[in-house]
This record gives sequence, structure tokens and C-alpha cells, in this order.
Amino acid sequence: MMTKKETVAMLLAGGQGSRLYLLTERIAKPAVPFGGKYRIIDFPLSNCINSGIDTVGVLTQYQPLALNGYIGNGQPWDLDRTFGGVTTLPPYQAQKRADWYKGTANAIYQNMQFIDKFDPEYVVILSGDHIYKMDYAEMIEAHKKNNADCTIAVFDVPLAEASRFGIMTTDENLRITEFAEKPKEPKSTKASMGVYVFSKAKLFSYLEADEADESSEKDFGKNIIPAMLNAGERLFAFEFSGYWKDVGTIDSLWEANMDLLGSRPALPLKDKSWRILSRNEAHPPHFVGSSAVISNSVITEGCEIYGTIINSVLSAGVVVEKGATVRDSVILGNVTVKSDATVDYSVVDSDTVICKEATVGKSIAEAKGITLLGGGLTVPAGVSVPDGVICGKEMLAELSAKGGNV
Repeated sequence: MMTKKETVAMLLAGGQGSRLYLLTERIAKPAVPFGGKYRIIDFPLSNCINSGIDTVGVLTQYQPLALNGYIGNGQPWDLDRTFGGVTTLPPYQAQKRADWYKGTANAIYQNMQFIDKFDPEYVVILSGDHIYKMDYAEMIEAHKKNNADCTIAVFDVPLAEASRFGIMTTDENLRITEFAEKPKEPKSTKASMGVYVFSKAKLFSYLEADEADESSEKDFGKNIIPAMLNAGERLFAFEFSGYWKDVGTIDSLWEANMDLLGSRPALPLKDKSWRILSRNEAHPPHFVGSSAVISNSVITEGCEIYGTIINSVLSAGVVVEKGATVRDSVILGNVTVKSDATVDYSVVDSDTVICKEATVGKSIAEAKGITLLGGGLTVPAGVSVPDGVICGKEMLAELSAKGGNV
């Protein structure tokens, strides 16, 4: 029986995702729906199996129920293995104490025993809130070739945006000479993607030292990487040139969904050589009525379309009645847009009903920003939800009390 894996992946999926506001009130950020029939976590999980990594620990914490149920035994991603496969790893009570994960490094530290069970040479550490397609096997090969202690995936960003990221400065061989977390005056445009390959022994020694340091924030970017760099360890950058987006905000989530549209999408998901796998409930095919008009949009199974859909992404079970218009919007599952209602430049959470002649948001040309409409709500007939707002139960009650227009 096989008792060793060359590589184990650890997927950090416990974040609250507070900048996604209403979308993460009930679910963890990696479980947020994306692209009609996916969830954010489908991307790193699919990358793992496509890269030949069949042992993945998913570290959960905030609102884990939906995420744990979604991952299940890992079968949709071919991760239902007798030895290896996918395992969800919530914080648990140890002999001395029970702790929430205090930071990314502490989360991995608390699960060193899980990693050790497979005795890997390499540990790949991933974030659960990025949309991208990446072959981790190429990165591991570069790690081996460089005899590296740690390899960090980097993405070239515009200089104007570099201060939002952890920035790497490298020499001509891509060896990292300097690292700065969100620098005010960046010296480089190589931004950390939060994707790391570590040699296991080196990772464990730095995690143990970091855990013993009471002043540490227990974070890879703030503590582990700087400590390794200061000690003269061999840290290398791995340059990634494909599509990559951190979908930690409503704006970036909307943008990533829009990147699926068009005849040559920025993020093509129909590439059979690198499939993005997901767990989907069975739905009937979508139905398009004779009065429907659909332009440059993604319509998922189970939708019924009788109205007009332009530049939008609709998840399963959405109903758009005759005379209704959805434009430049992301509509999550089982939303109903009643006749003559309008949804513009918005993200609408699941199980919401937008009643007759109601309006949500304004056109991109007029709007102050994206409108986020919460899940499980009913927008009464004739009521207008303003542009650029986050509308949950309380705001909707106020709008309804005012009798419609604002």
C-alpha cells in the first residue's frame, strides 16, 4: 500500500470575506457562486487534480456548513481517494487548547499532523478566493530545478496597483531578494498570488519558530516569508502569465463574471484540456420563450427566459418574465424577475423576487456603482432600489415604506 505522496496541497478556505458583504453572511467566501454553475473553490480544486495533485486539505472556519456539504467526498473533482483525496480541516480541540486559526501560518501549523501523514517532499499552499487556471506541476518543477526552499507564484500588475499586493523584487534568476507587504513605493510589479510551494522540512521548521514567537501575526506574507528571506533561505518567484483575479470584493467578483462573456472571453471555461469541475444539482435545460431577447450572456440550466438579457450571467433556476430586462448583472440561483421589472449593473443574491415594475440599480453610464441586492428578499411592485447600494432586509423595508421611488 502507498504510504507517501510527493506533494500535498493545503487550501486556505476559512476566510469570512467581509468585503463581499451580504453574499457571505451565510456562507464562506470560497463557497460563493461564480459564472452561473461554479463556486470560487472549484478553481483551486480543479487546478489541483489537473496538475496531478490528488491529496488536498481544505482548511475551513467561517460559516463552513455550505462549503463542507459542497465539497463532500470530493467525487466531482476526482478527489474521492482511499489514500489522499480531499479532507476538510476545521479548527479542533487539541490536548492543550482549542483555537480558531489565528492566521494563514497558524492554520497550516495546526494541521502539520495531517501533512505528515502523507510524508510529502513538497507542500503547496493555496488561497480559496482566486479565479484562475494554473498548472501547479510546472511550479513544482521550477522549485526542484532551483533547489528552492520556497517558491512564490507572482503575477505582473500595473505599477499603480502594486501597493495593494505583496511585492517581490528578484534578481536575473528570479531569486527573491526583497519582499514588501503592500508597499507605499513599490520597487517591482511582481505581485504575490498567495500560491506557495515549500519543501516540507523547511516549512515545518519556520512554522514551529513562528508559533513560538508571541509577537508574530502568524501570517505567511507578514511573518514566514520575511523570516525566511532574512535568514538567507533560497526563495524564488514563479512567473504566471495567465488569467488571475482576486474576487474578494463585489466589484472584482462582478468583473470576473463579465470576463466570461464575449466570443473570446478573458477567462475561457470551455477548454476541455483544463476543465473546471463542479458539483451541480440536476436541472432541466434552460427554456427560452418566443418573446425572449438574449445578447452576450451566460444562461445556466434550469432558467426560464421570456424577457431581455444583455451582458449578464444567470445561475440555475432564474426566471425572467416577459417585459423584464436584466442588463450588465450577475444573478444568482432561483431569482425571479417579474414582468416589466428592470435589473441594471447589479449583483442579486439567490432566492430573491423582484416584483412587477420594480427597478434595481441604474445603467453603467448613470450608476454611482454596483448595486448588491441580498438573498431571500422580495422587492415589492414599483419599488426602486438605488444604484451603488448594499440592499438587505432593513434597507428594503425602508424603501418599501416610502412607497416606491427614492
